Amino acid sequence: MRDLTKFYIDGEWVEPHGRGRLDVVNPATEEPFARIALGDAADVDRAVKAARAAFAGYSNTSIAERKALLQRIIEEYLKRNEEMAKAITAEMGAPKSLALHAQSASSLGHFQTAMKALDEIEFEKDNGSHWLVREPIGVCALITPWNWPMNQISCKVAPALAAGCVMVLKPSEVAPVSAHLFAEILHSAGVPKGVFNLVDGLGPEVGAAMSSHPEVDMVSFTGSTRAGVEVAKNAAPTVKRVAQELGGKSANIILDDADFNKAVSRGVMAMMNNSGQSCNAPSRMLVPEHRMDEAIAIAKEAAAKVKVGDPEADGTVIGPVVSEIQWNKIQGLIRKGVEEGAELVVGGPGKPDGLEKGFYVKPTIFARANNQMTIAREEIFGPVLTIIPYKDEDDAVAIANDTPYGLSGYVYSGDINHARKVARRIRAGNIHLNGAGVDVTAPFGGYKQSGNGREWGTLGVEEFLETKAILKPAQ
Repeated sequence: MRDLTKFYIDGEWVEPHGRGRLDVVNPATEEPFARIALGDAADVDRAVKAARAAFAGYSNTSIAERKALLQRIIEEYLKRNEEMAKAITAEMGAPKSLALHAQSASSLGHFQTAMKALDEIEFEKDNGSHWLVREPIGVCALITPWNWPMNQISCKVAPALAAGCVMVLKPSEVAPVSAHLFAEILHSAGVPKGVFNLVDGLGPEVGAAMSSHPEVDMVSFTGSTRAGVEVAKNAAPTVKRVAQELGGKSANIILDDADFNKAVSRGVMAMMNNSGQSCNAPSRMLVPEHRMDEAIAIAKEAAAKVKVGDPEADGTVIGPVVSEIQWNKIQGLIRKGVEEGAELVVGGPGKPDGLEKGFYVKPTIFARANNQMTIAREEIFGPVLTIIPYKDEDDAVAIANDTPYGLSGYVYSGDINHARKVARRIRAGNIHLNGAGVDVTAPFGGYKQSGNGREWGTLGVEEFLETKAILKPAQ
């Protein structure tokens, strides 16, 4: 059992004020392997005060100094990349290849992008009658989820450091081991004391204390829309900036002129990646109604290639979902899909054969669904795909936009310009054409109830900046 019951505050590991403790459970074995402390408002206050004390010095560092710091973090991270990947596999069940090459590696991309952004942002500009100045916003509360732990931590910490901000991080209590390792990496890279602080805890206690703290200038939150609403409410009395990346129910429109076999099979695999635990997962596949039978056959064949199993084993495509709570939620929604009359193509309730221990979910595909079914409305956050028929292109766009969410979308077409025209009609912050992957230099964020603000790339750094006009006297 790893003892992770200290918090990283003001450049050192300190004993918590909060007395609560929580075991971290390996979702593949259902056994605890680490223990964290659960902080309280006093721990948050200590961390915020340490950050506030560090702000004056760090905010006045030069661009060259910040770039050098980001480079040192990259170098230290590379030394421990494999260790980080193993921690992610243990805490949230990502297969070892995914953990190494995507989950852990994504962190490096965000630090590299933040360095590049420092060359692109004009921090001071002479506009004739005034100088336009971009300055760090101040103390930032960063609250991150468990599904892509290092990606979500790094896409907040890297731009905050680049902007000259100081911060307090609350990682997910479900997957905090990687965050503690990350704090060690930043310490080894020489991040000045107080600039980065880490406090573990639960959202209603630590998260609320962070988002409501009067000395916090900005909250950057990634998680459920429900929790995001609470963060915004807590932040409102002090009128601090709130940036949020929330839920999604992304549509994957496969147009009639697409390479159907490629588009459907890729859509299935993209949905199953990371056990479906991605906010931008293409969970609603929209196909022409006259090709539904064809889509079902291709999807069924693709799903047969999704090997579920031990995340430490070679060849595993998807491991377990993160926790028993998530497993139960997913099972309830799968049963709801059956009850509401969607056609169950593969999968269904229960665990895969031979995997009775661990929070494993059968890769599940529903077809001939309609967009009013629960499985088409709610974010399932598991390896569950819903295939919905559409009459024509206008109908496909209407179905895609008929959701409270607007994080991502996907379009497949034999003509990239056709795909782009359809993409322009989808109300979402990121649209992937013909299987395009993620791009850490592009802004990431959503419309509607999928959040506000943008992460990643240059815009991700700009989220952490204030704008000041310094007016010149008339000549």
